[in-house]
Amino acid sequence: MSTEETAPALLATVEPELRRVGFAFVAGTTMTAHLAECGPLDDWADFAASWNDLAVDTYMADQGRYRRRRHGVYAADAAPLRREPAQPHYQSLEYNTLNGGIARWFEPIAPRWDAGSSLPTVLRYCQRLFGALAPGVAGWQIEVHQFRIEARAGEQGLPTPEGVHRDGVDFVLVLLVARHNIASGTTTIHQPDGALLGRFTLTAPFDAALVDDARVCHGVTPVEAVDAAVPAYRDVLVVTFRARP
Repeated sequence: MSTEETAPALLATVEPELRRVGFAFVAGTTMTAHLAECGPLDDWADFAASWNDLAVDTYMADQGRYRRRRHGVYAADAAPLRREPAQPHYQSLEYNTLNGGIARWFEPIAPRWDAGSSLPTVLRYCQRLFGALAPGVAGWQIEVHQFRIEARAGEQGLPTPEGVHRDGVDFVLVLLVARHNIASGTTTIHQPDGALLGRFTLTAPFDAALVDDARVCHGVTPVEAVDAAVPAYRDVLVVTFRARP
């Protein structure tokens, strides 16, 4: 399936909003249809279950143990999408004042998902959409993050502990995988001067936020357990695209 075959449907609802204001919220039902144009999602249930096997993020400068994650780096250019050798996740302090400035090595996304259906489908969607928004880019560095943010009795979980921020990339997809027993977790979008542009909450599987990271900043409010006696968490898949030099 070529970019030309899928781009019109992908861009009809998303691209104008991204160009106009620098972000878009896509409801899960619409997002599922968009993804289906880019490939199958046959193993989604198993892929979503893999969030139960994430390692605790030990790099949190606030000493929090509420975040679990896995990480992978991919490349997209004239060749097919492919996994790059393991490498750390790095953000400068300019973009992450809490945890930036150091190379952070996380457990890798399990290689089995590269050969599955859902993860490659999500990456193809991003490649086609972001490629249409930036047609002059010949190649992309892609980082993929599986995140689980947990909330416990008397302890909030912080989806963006660094606060409202930019990621230092070109484009970002945040795709909700699951919410269980949590309240809040509202995404806010801001102009660089801090002025609020929009707010929405990802509540259903496949609800998505798409962000032009060069134009706007984003953050997510803390999550709290509804019932302190039951596990409470927010699972998201985050994909970032950065143009290769």
